[in-house]
Order: sequence, then structure tokens, then C-alpha cells
Amino acid sequence: MRRPVGSTTAICGTALPTGYPRRLGRPWLLQLLRQRSASPPLPVSKAVWHPLQPSSASGTGSTAAGGTSGPRATAVVPRLQRSAAAVPGSSLCVATSFPDGFPAAAHAALSLAVYVLHTNLGVGAWAGLAATLAIMACNIPLTRMQKRLQAKIMVAKDNRMKATTEVLRSMKILKLQAWDMKYLQKLETLRGEEYNWLWRSVRLSALTTFIFWGSPAFISSITFGSCILMGIPLTAGTVLSAVVTFRMLQDPIFTLPDLLSVFAQGKVSADRVAKYLEEEELNCDAVTQVPRNDTDYNVEIDHGIFSWELETTSPTLTDVELKVKRGMKVSICGMVGSGKSSLLSCILGEMPKLDGTVRVSGRKAYVPQTAWILSGNIRENILFGNTHDKENYEKIIQACALTKDLELFTNGDLTEIGERGINMSGGQKQRIQIARSVYEDADIYLFDDPFSAVDAHTGSQLFKDCVMGILKDKTVLYVTHQVEFLPAADLILVMQDGKIVQKGKFNELLQQNIGFEAIVGAHSQALESVINAESSSRIPSDNQKSADSEDEFDTENETDDQLQGITKQESAHDVLQDISDKGRITQEEEREKGGIGKKVYWAYLRAVHGGALVPIASNYWMAWASPPTTATTPTVGLGLLFSVYIALSMGSALCVLSRSLLVSLIGLLTSEKFFKNMLHCILRAPMSFFDSTPTGRILNRASNDQSVLDLEIANKLGWCVFSIIQILGTIGVMSQVAWPVFAIFVPVTVVYFLCQHYYIPTARELARLSQIQRAPILHHFAESLAGASSIRAYGQKDRFRKANLGLVDNHSRPWFHNISAMEWLSFRLNMLSTFVFAFSLTLLVSLPEGFINPSIAGLAVTYALNLNSQLASIIWNICNTENKMISVERIMQYSRIPSEAPLVRYAEHLPSVLRNISCTIPGRKKVGIVGRTGGGKSTFIQALFRIVEPRGGTIEIDNVDILKIGLHDLRGRLSIIPQDPTMFEGTVRGNLDPLNEYPDHRVWEILDKCQLGDIVWQNPKKLDSTVVENGENWSVGQRQLFCLGRVLLKRSNVLVLDEATASVDSSTDAIIQETFREEFGK
Repeated sequence: MRRPVGSTTAICGTALPTGYPRRLGRPWLLQLLRQRSASPPLPVSKAVWHPLQPSSASGTGSTAAGGTSGPRATAVVPRLQRSAAAVPGSSLCVATSFPDGFPAAAHAALSLAVYVLHTNLGVGAWAGLAATLAIMACNIPLTRMQKRLQAKIMVAKDNRMKATTEVLRSMKILKLQAWDMKYLQKLETLRGEEYNWLWRSVRLSALTTFIFWGSPAFISSITFGSCILMGIPLTAGTVLSAVVTFRMLQDPIFTLPDLLSVFAQGKVSADRVAKYLEEEELNCDAVTQVPRNDTDYNVEIDHGIFSWELETTSPTLTDVELKVKRGMKVSICGMVGSGKSSLLSCILGEMPKLDGTVRVSGRKAYVPQTAWILSGNIRENILFGNTHDKENYEKIIQACALTKDLELFTNGDLTEIGERGINMSGGQKQRIQIARSVYEDADIYLFDDPFSAVDAHTGSQLFKDCVMGILKDKTVLYVTHQVEFLPAADLILVMQDGKIVQKGKFNELLQQNIGFEAIVGAHSQALESVINAESSSRIPSDNQKSADSEDEFDTENETDDQLQGITKQESAHDVLQDISDKGRITQEEEREKGGIGKKVYWAYLRAVHGGALVPIASNYWMAWASPPTTATTPTVGLGLLFSVYIALSMGSALCVLSRSLLVSLIGLLTSEKFFKNMLHCILRAPMSFFDSTPTGRILNRASNDQSVLDLEIANKLGWCVFSIIQILGTIGVMSQVAWPVFAIFVPVTVVYFLCQHYYIPTARELARLSQIQRAPILHHFAESLAGASSIRAYGQKDRFRKANLGLVDNHSRPWFHNISAMEWLSFRLNMLSTFVFAFSLTLLVSLPEGFINPSIAGLAVTYALNLNSQLASIIWNICNTENKMISVERIMQYSRIPSEAPLVRYAEHLPSVLRNISCTIPGRKKVGIVGRTGGGKSTFIQALFRIVEPRGGTIEIDNVDILKIGLHDLRGRLSIIPQDPTMFEGTVRGNLDPLNEYPDHRVWEILDKCQLGDIVWQNPKKLDSTVVENGENWSVGQRQLFCLGRVLLKRSNVLVLDEATASVDSSTDAIIQETFREEFGK
């Protein structure tokens, strides 16, 4: 492991023996006080030794525990890079769910305490030991119940976080389909399940607290009762000595509930991480690396059988035979779902191999079908960790058709790219991916249909200048649905149902008159059908008008003059060029400065406290009612003495139970209110918020900060008030017997709070920095998950692991300094309180005999001994509460996001993207929006759905200004097939009809029209067939067909297609076109 967890734990352990002898010496100190034989230097020397010890073992324990967060994160990340099937939502939950610390090993003092009791009470101490063992025996069932509940809580939180991640990733499609409120209800339902388990857990914790808070009273009652029954005399000195010992036992016993809770969390979290680490990994031997000089082939597959599911009778790919010589261009084509992308995956080693051999000679570069873009600038995405060779870099930029795009940005290739390339068009992202792969200078290039995301002109240029130009001597395997790219291939693979049914050159396959001819024929038929259907439209050719050179174009219709062309359109590049001057796409995370505002406390403070003075009353009663010596007549009878003590002690425990339940309930209810407010604001936020806010920031608040609200803040506030009440009671006792102490106690208290005032600003800012630095870890984690296959293909696992380590270190630094600052404060508080204690003890010992009742003086010393811990507890709780309230502050930041609604721009600080657009489209007309990649086509569509709001002018549908109607009313009456097909975890039916508005027979009818009916019918679950996160168990083309099914079900009068058939083959494209004409041409 990277951090010295073992040595830190050892240091923590060695610190404990130095503290407990001092505490165990307190009973004998009381005996000396009673006998008046101790000289002042003895207690003073003991007091001086105290602050020189570690201020709190818990602080060292926290350091040791906190240090494990780095190794845990760095253990999970390499595992993700080897994972055979990493699910982003689940993996993210495993990486973020882990306890932050563990209680100190104070429970070793129990055996020593029994020895002290035996010295003072004789055989009566064994009754106390039996009672202590009985209390400790309660650990077993309580721990088991806590573990079961903690497992349920984590599962519920997993489900909520997976759904939250999915919703954030697919927010645009949810808004386009007007499904955001439906998924808001889903998240609230999942949160409700988590809340129910949390409430059960806090009830169990309250019961545990009641048992262990009542345990000192129970143990002391058994001990004193046994002494009475056995005739062991109880004097004030004996009772007070025993009380001091029982108070010493309070620390380990009172922390047992926390120990049980943290142990349960740690056990469940460790089991989850262990289970994840033990899952099936990618078989590194699935692909055999062959030295270049040993073979003329870059890729060889013999009798290959592959499947995404290891235990299956229907492999994904069967009987794969393939040999690719060095420098060959291999094209892979076939119907949707035929196994084209899977073939590339088996070459990469991403797909489990059931049989056969795969041999690869040379380095690989991979361009996935769905573009994977890292946050950063364009250059960083292209270099991908390699050094910058300017000459080669410029040549690649030119070959990948990125020159014009970069010229339009003020910062060129240093222009920032938002999360997942949010401010780039689909074509731009694919070209950046291609440039990344070319710059890698690999031997084998695997392109998974990258040309479908760019326009025809750019696609042709890319194929000519890149594949057939700069890569002319490289081996390239490219999946494509575009027939025009097939003749240039040295080898064409035709796939069907997971098999290579044909292979050869273009003309050879045409002469075979089998499946390939059908693919080429389907392409021609699709073009003819479009031309025949739209024969009235006149489409200018490339030599008549260039989309790259014209800023203005007109579209005319021969049959009527109602369709007026777009008079002027400026490229999105023209306005995005000012990003660096007017603002960043991804904004720096907001961080408050200064103290936690009163509004934050006022928004949260709801707890009621009580029962803190009762333990003091019970101890005061025992000290007052017990005789000073065995020869003194008792003030009250033993029966009354014992009964009142038990009543007061049990009253204390009952008050604690009531307080724990009340505080926990109010804390959960308050947390729930904050969660709902934040969730509503986030889901109603405009898309500009999601464009400028990395997902990790939102997830950080929805997971870590929300957990702090759920379980910590209410308890911290409760303990803060409880500690204040206790110390006020202690001061009350001391004021009766040693009021001169206040001559020094009051000014020292002022010094206490001056120290706290000096400490708080630093600790608060360190806590804020630590919270902020957690979000980049989650963001990097999510990005690594999304691009795991690309990271492995490029051999960049070590670089991403080191980047993760750096982010973990950035988070750990302010956290560690925060812990160190607390130790700084604790040491000074200990020095001050020790000074007060030494002065008080010296004063009491120096007073003449008979001046103070020894029993009451002994009680005063008892509480003076604990004044240090009580004062430190107050400062600790105040400071800790202040730090924890930062989570409330951070959640409130995302509870004040302006709701979406009222020139089109992506954010207020960015310039307009579309300007001076004038267009009238009559009903039942089909209008094509064309232009170069990045020209503003998708932005035009987003303005129609009010994903981005127009700054000026009007957009009317059926003479209704869309700015004057509700967003759900607008979007619910429009339909769209987006450029990036999106599916949600759940079922087939849930993805087609999430609102449950249509009967099953209608859903089956739509599936048949989308060419998906047979595939779904073959699954035993039919409409309840599983869809995994992001629809990864369906091909991209099939996902596009599901998106088609949604609009067919909805049957809106306005249908928008954003490159709807880019990921499907020509035959399927023709079927979709025919379906559109039948369903929407009526």
C-alpha cells in the first residue's frame, strides 16, 4: 500500500499505554486526598505529564483509518482496469462507500479497571466484572443486526446512486422526452427505501446507546449492591474511588455503540470491495502477443468462439477465422446486431474467449463507436499522454479534418472541452478520437464506425486523407455501414448472426450473389426511395454550393412558397471561439469563504436535548449520602441510598434513549427535506448547469454530503449541547466546594475560546478544500470507467492509475492537515485544563482540615479530573459541528439553482450560438437541416425543445409562442430521435414506455415495426427483458431502433430526427424510412 497504515496504527497503539496508567491512578489519588497525606508535587507531576501524551487516540486512529482511503481507492482503480464487466454506477458506489475512521483501542482498559475495583472493593468487584461481561456479551447480537442493516443501507444507496448517475448522464434525453419528473419520482422512491433502512438503523443505534449508557449505572448498581449484601463497608472514599473507576469505564463503554456501527460499516464495505476485487477479470492470455519479426500477420484468429456471457449456449461470435496481413485495410459490414463491434472487441481482448486462439502482432489503437472524450483541452485529448511533436501533430490535424475547427477557436487546440465533450458536436468528438489514434502511431487500428457521426463530405475526406493516406502503411480494420467506403478495402468481412458469412474483395463478393449484394442493393434502394419520395425537393450538389464556404443559403419548394429558407446562420464555431475570453465551459466549483452563515444553522437546527444533568445528580447523591468513614453514621439508609442512585441512573439512561431517538428522527427528517430540495432543483436546472458542472460534483453531494446529513450532523449537534450541559453541571458542583478555583478558571476559559477562534477558520477552510477535492476523484473515476476499453487498448493503465493517486493525494493533504490542526488545538487545551486541574487540586490539599467536607471535596476532584476531557469535548464538538455543517452549506448551494425556462446560448457567460434565424415550416412538411459538422444543427433542434432558451425573437408552434407554455406541455407534444441513442437500466418495456401509457399489444406492434420483435420474443422474459446500465447489452444500432420505437408509440405531430439512422445499416435504414412514411406521412 502507498501509505504507512501499519506504522500509523502501531503509533496509535503505543500511545495508549501512556494514557491509561495516568487515568487508573485517579482512584488512588482520591484515597490520598481523603487521607490528607499527599503533597502537592505528586498530583501536579501527574497533571503535567498528561498534556505531553497524544491528545487523543481517536485522532491517531482517524489518521490511520483515513490513510486507508488512498490504498482502497488505488486498489479499486487497477481492478477496474482489468474488470471484465465494470458497471459504472455499482463501481462508483464501491469506491465511495467506506467508513472514515475507527474508535481508539480504549477497551483494553477494562481489565485494568477491574483490577482497580478489586483493590478498593474486594470480592465485590467480581460482581462488577460479571455485569461488565454481560454488557459486553450484548455486542454479538447487536453487531450482527448492525451488519445486516448496514448491508441493506448500502444496497439501497447503491441503487439510488446508480440511478442518479444514469439520470445525470442522460439528462438531455430526459428533458427532450419530458421524462425528468418521472425519473424524479423514481429517485425519490429509491431514496424512500434507503430512508426506511436508515430509520431502522438509527433506532437500533438508539437502543444500543441506551444499553451502553445505562451500563455504568447497571455495573455500579450490581457492584454496590453486592458489597451491601456481602457486608463490605462503603465509605465516601471507597464510593468516590469506585465512581472514578466507573467513569473511566464510560469512555470504552460509551464508545461501544460507535464501535459497533463503524465495525458494521467497515465489515460490509470491506466485504463489498473484496467481492468486487474477486469478480471475473479479463483474461490477459486471451490474446497472444507475437513479436513483429515472427509473423507477417498483424491479426490472426483461428476457430474463435467468443461470448459476453461465460455461461451460455449461444455464443456471441462463432467459428471466427481471420488472418490480416500487415498493411491491409479490412472493412467489416453487416446488419444491426450481427457482431461487428464484438469482432473488434475480441481482437482487443475485451470479450471473453470460449475457444480458439487470437494472435496479435504490434501495438493497437482503438476508436469506439460512442466517442470517449476526456475533460481537458483538445490537445490533451489528441496527445493522450504522448509528447508533443509539432510537425507530426499538424499533419494529423490536417488529415483528420480538424484544421478549420481549430482555426475558429481563439485558443485553437487549447480550447477547453466540457465533460464528455459536451460543447463539441458528435462529428468533432469522433474526429478528435481518430486524431488520438493516429497520433499513437500504432501498428493496428480498429475503427468502430467512426464515419457515421460526420457529414458525407467530411467522412469522405477523413477516409481519403486518414485511412488511405496517413495510415496507408498501417493495418486498419474498420466497421462501416457506408457502402462507398467498401471498394477501397483489401478485404471485406460480411457478418451475420455472429459469424463471418463472406469474405473477399468488393468485386468478388458482388459476383458471389449472396448476402453482400443485398447490402449494396439496400443502399441503392434507400437512396432511390428518398429521391422518389422527395422528388419535389431540389437538393443542391456539392459543386453547386459548399456548406463550408457559404454563410447564407435559401431553400425553395417548387409546389408552394410557404417554406421560406433560413436566411442567415452563423456557425457555432464563430461564437464558441470567445469561450476563453468570456468564460470556461466547466466552471470552478463554488466554495464559500469565512464562517458558516447563521442561515445554514437556522436551516438545520431542529433537535431537542435533555438528560445530561441526571448522571451528575446520581454521582452527587452517592457522594453526599455515603459516610466519610466507616465510623460515621450514614446520612440515609443503605436501601434508600441504593434505590435513589438506581432511579437517577436509569433516569439518565432513559433520557439518553429519548434524546437519541428524537435527535436521530429529526436529523433524518431534516436530511430528507434537504435531499428533496436539492433533487428537485437539480432535475429542474437548465442544461447549461449540467454542461458546466462535472457529474462528480453532483454525485459528491448526493453521496458523501448526504450521508453526513443523514447520520452525523444531528448527533454532532446533540453531543455539542449535551457536552455544554454536562460541563455546566460540573462547574455547578465545583462552585459549591471550591469557588476560588473560578478566579483562574474563568480567564482560562476565555483562553480556551480564543484558541478555538484561532483554530476554526483554518480547520473550516481545510474541510472545504477536502470536500472539494473529493469531486475530481469521482469525476476521474467515472471517466476511467467509461473509457476502460480505450485505456487498455492504448496501454495507458499506469498513467490513469498515477493520475488517480495524484487526485487522492490532493484530497488527503487538506484532510490530513485538518486532523493535524485538531491535534494542535487539543494539545493546547490539555495544557490549559491541566493547569486548572493542578491549581484546583493543590488548593484543596492545602486547605486546613475540616474546612471542606471530604466527600464533597472528593466529588469536586472527581469532576475536576474530567474537566479536561469535558472542555476538550465541547471544543471538539463545536469545531466538528462547524466542519460537518459544510455539507449542509454545499447541499444548499445546489438547492438554489435557477430553474430552466426564460439569440440561443449555452450559458449566460457564453455568446450566442444561433443568430438572426427566420424560418416558417408548414404542417406535414419534411425539412432537412444540413451543414458542416459543428455548424449548429443540433443547437437548432435544442432551441425548439427549449433545452437552450432563445434570448430574443419568438418560436411558435401552431401559432403558440413556446416561451409562454410549460416545458412539459411543450416537450410532451414533440418527439425526437437523438444523435446519441440512450437506454436506461430496467426492462425493454420500461425503455419504450416509461410512463406506462400504452397496452402490451401496442408495444409489440411497435417492436415489430422497428425490427426488434423477433429478438425480444426469443428472450424468455419478453417485454421484461433486461436492459443493463446505458443499454450495454444491446448494440448501438439496436439502441437507435429502440429510440425509433419511442417516437412511434408517442406519434407526435412534430418529429425531429437528429442523425437518426447514422448507426444502422442501409437495409435497416430503408426500413426505417419506409416506416416513417407510413406512420407520419398520413
